Amino acid sequence: MISPIAISLTNITKEYIIHHEKPTLAEKFYKGKEEKFWALKDINLSIKKGERVGIIGSNGSGKTTLLKIIAGITTPTEGSISTHGKVVSLIDLEAGFHPDLTGEQNIYLNGMLLGMKRGEIEDELNAIIRFADIGNFIDTPLFTYSDGMKLRLSFAVSAYANPDILILDEGFGAGDQNFLKKSQKKMKEFYLQKKTILLVSHWLELVHTNCDRVIILDKGRIVRNGTTAIIIAQYKKSVEKTIHNNA
Repeated sequence: MISPIAISLTNITKEYIIHHEKPTLAEKFYKGKEEKFWALKDINLSIKKGERVGIIGSNGSGKTTLLKIIAGITTPTEGSISTHGKVVSLIDLEAGFHPDLTGEQNIYLNGMLLGMKRGEIEDELNAIIRFADIGNFIDTPLFTYSDGMKLRLSFAVSAYANPDILILDEGFGAGDQNFLKKSQKKMKEFYLQKKTILLVSHWLELVHTNCDRVIILDKGRIVRNGTTAIIIAQYKKSVEKTIHNNA
């Protein structure tokens, strides 16, 4: 039986216009001199329901832009995208939170933004607080939190929001070991429940442990797409070759 498609991207292209803070004299007199940057170019990709897909590549390769398009945070310049099911993303740790509200208040705020009803949040509140494990900070304003604490709280709410598609950006790998163990256990539960997971990280061991398939992005294009062990091995060789050539 063929698994249904969770995410489908067709000819996705994303263009940014870069405006320089101090334009040259020529740029002041001639219009149309803005610099164009293609963050993504002609991305075609299908991800099946229940797949765990890692996305790797150097800084600036387009990884976060791709996740933002899938999450609906930004729109493509060209192409079409379709997702099936509830999408929850941990791309911006402060998205859906308010800095002046306490951790507990932010659980309600973020949970409702993720589609949870107040009664559902009340039922899961203690479990979310235990999972976040930030101690007495749960009663203090978010602006007092470290990035690690924001990550804990954000992942905890996302995990109990019952997503169909969970998107994790590079910051996810910044958690401490205890948090990562809990998070990976939750991700395995998601996998058994046939939920779809997208993970972007420079930490290849994390990708290797949690993904079935890996995609390499380079300059906004997909250059490799296949089984995790094979693609990571190819990526390591490519990085080593680049380091050797630049030495």
